[in-house]
Formats: sequence, C-alpha cells, structure tokens
Amino acid sequence: MSAPVLELRGVSVKGRQQPRLDQIELSVQAGERLALLGPSGAGKSTLLAVANGLLQADQGEVFWSGEAMARRSRLKRRQQRRIGTLWQDLRLIDELSVQQNLNCGRLGQWGWPRAILNLLLPLETEACSAALRQLDLDPILLNQSVAELSGGQRQRIAIARLLRQDPLLWLADEPLASLDPRLASELLALLLEQTEAPRALVMSLHRPDLLTGFSRVLGLRDGRILFDCSPTQLKEDALQRLYAGRSAA
Repeated sequence: MSAPVLELRGVSVKGRQQPRLDQIELSVQAGERLALLGPSGAGKSTLLAVANGLLQADQGEVFWSGEAMARRSRLKRRQQRRIGTLWQDLRLIDELSVQQNLNCGRLGQWGWPRAILNLLLPLETEACSAALRQLDLDPILLNQSVAELSGGQRQRIAIARLLRQDPLLWLADEPLASLDPRLASELLALLLEQTEAPRALVMSLHRPDLLTGFSRVLGLRDGRILFDCSPTQLKEDALQRLYAGRSAA
C-alpha cells in the first residue's frame, strides 16, 4: 500500500487553558474524503492549519505522502505545492480577472518573474479554460473581474484555482458555512467529484446532515478525537456527546 496522503502522529498544539489538539493520530489515504465534525473551538481549524503546514505542532510529527514535514522553508514550500486549501472566505482577489485568479494556483511552481507576468498578460489560457469547463463554467468568464461574479460563480472559481494548482491533498475549512442549502449542496458535490484518488479531501463541516458522499467522519471535541468511523456507522448518541452543551456551528 502506498504512503498516506496525510498522516499525523501524536500531534499536539498548546492552547491557553487546554490543548488545541491533544495527541492526534490520523491517517488519510488517497481517495478518502474525511469530514471533520465538532463544536466551535473543538480543534477543526487547528488540525487543518497543521495539515497544510501553516501551524507547526508543539509535539508529534506530520507526514505528507510519506515525507516528514520539512523545517527548512525551501523544502517546506516544495511540499506545500501539493496541498490546496479552500477557505471559507475563498481568498479570491477581486481586483484581478478570473484568469489571473486561476493562475494564482500555479504561483508555487512558477516563481516570481512569471508571477509578475501574470499581472500583465493572460497566461496559459487553454489550461484556465479547461479548469472552468470541468466546473461547468463558460471560458468567456476569463477576462471578467472576480468582483463581478455571483456567489455561486465565485465558489466555483475558487475550486477551479485548486484544479490549476493540482494538489494531492485538498483541505476545506468550513466552506459551506455561509451558503444557502442549494449552493452548499452544489459546492459539496463539486468538491467530492474532484477529489477521487490519487487525491484526498479533508473538510470541516458544521452540518452533520451533509455527510453523504464522505468515506469517513471524524468527531473532534476539546482537541481530541471522539470518534472516527464511516458515516453509516455514526450513531445519534455519538453526535449528542460531540455537541453536548455546545452549539453545532
């Protein structure tokens, strides 16, 4: 069996009053779609920050595709090229065109000269068009400013940017939280569709009713794993323990 796309071994992150993560053991294989559930402050965002290398664990080890997370910045940047994150606020640049935003997914491979050129010229138009078509968007949008797009189009552009990056590990931090039910279902379906093997998806959710299509669900509370199972094995009493005395948001 090939190495896991993501592996956390005994990972802990300190907090003010209690650990943000406490001895987390987690392995995610290619093709897996893992949903993170838990109340606010459970450690979901911290786990994702450790997984993409933005936050260094105080204890334990992080492995990406069998390779330990590097400490030196140059090696770490090389590793992080294969990790893509969909943020709740999308982090699109409104002042730039759709094509320029899509090409931001390539900056880790390009280097500064080509990155600056992206601000001046339309680069790799056919590759950008192909990414839009994968998400049922018309390439005519390439020259439009992101600020002119609808909410649903912006969501798809953010996913298309990940397609341009082509990461093996897809991370998503509450991307459905601010969406109406129709848009949330559409975005979730797109993410699940794009993360077949050799890719893997780890997504934090605030709605346990959206687990269909995930292969695993992990419950976090107070920085610890309360359960790790398939959605079909998840019982109502486990959800009650997870959210006992807390909001599910």
